Amino acid sequence: MKLNCITVDDEPLALNLISAFSEQTPFLELKGRFGNAVEALQALHEQTIHLIFLDIQMPDLNGMELARVISQAGASLQTRIVFTTAYNQFAVEGYKVDALDYLLKPFGYDEFLRAATKAKRYFEVLQDNGAGDATENYMFIKSDYKHIRVDFDSVTHIESVKDYVKIHLMPPLSPVVTLSSLKSIEEKLPAARFLRIHRSFIVAVSKVDSVSKNAVQLGLVEIPVGELYKEAFKTLLARWM
Repeated sequence: MKLNCITVDDEPLALNLISAFSEQTPFLELKGRFGNAVEALQALHEQTIHLIFLDIQMPDLNGMELARVISQAGASLQTRIVFTTAYNQFAVEGYKVDALDYLLKPFGYDEFLRAATKAKRYFEVLQDNGAGDATENYMFIKSDYKHIRVDFDSVTHIESVKDYVKIHLMPPLSPVVTLSSLKSIEEKLPAARFLRIHRSFIVAVSKVDSVSKNAVQLGLVEIPVGELYKEAFKTLLARWM
C-alpha cells in the first residue's frame, strides 16, 4: 500500500531534504510540504494523511503541540508521526504522545527509510486486521468467569507468571490476571505501542520513564531486558539517545 505523507519543518534545507527522501521512497506519496505546523494542521482536515515527518521546534504551534492536537482528536492511530529534530532531549516527550519514531538530525536516507518502513508495516497490520480495528483502543481479557475491557492507554506493562499473565494498569486500577500465554496477549496489542523486552515482560513504550544498559524503569518498577530481546531493546534505546 502507498502511504500519504507530509513534511513539516521551518528550516528550508531540512524541509527540502526530507521531502526529497519522501519522493524517492516508492511506497510514500508526498501530499504536501509545510514550513509551519498551522498550515500542516489545515492539510490534515482536508485529506487523509497517514504519516507526518514533523520537526519539533517551530514558531507559533510547535511539533509537540501539533502531536497533542492529533492525539486528543483521537486520530493518532490513523495518522502516525515521525519526529525529526536536532535535539535529543525531546525523545521521551515524543514517545509520550505516541510518536512512531524519532529521527535525530542530521540523518541519512537509510535512517529515514527505516522509519518509513516501520510506518508501512504498521498500516499493513491495520489493513490486514480490517478497517474497523484501526480505531480500537482496547481489548477484552477473560478473567475468572467474565470478560474485562482493558484500555491500552491504562496498561503500564504485562508480566508472565507461570501459566498466568498479569496486566499491570495505571494506579489506582488493579492488575488484571488471566489464564493465558504472554504470546497470546502480545498478538492483541498494537505493535507500535508495546514492546516485548523479556520472555516474561512486555512494556508500554509511552510509560517508560528511563532506560539503562540492561533494564527499563516504569515508575518504581525496574524490568530487566532478556538476552533474546537485546535487539528490540537496542531499537528502543536508539530512540532515546
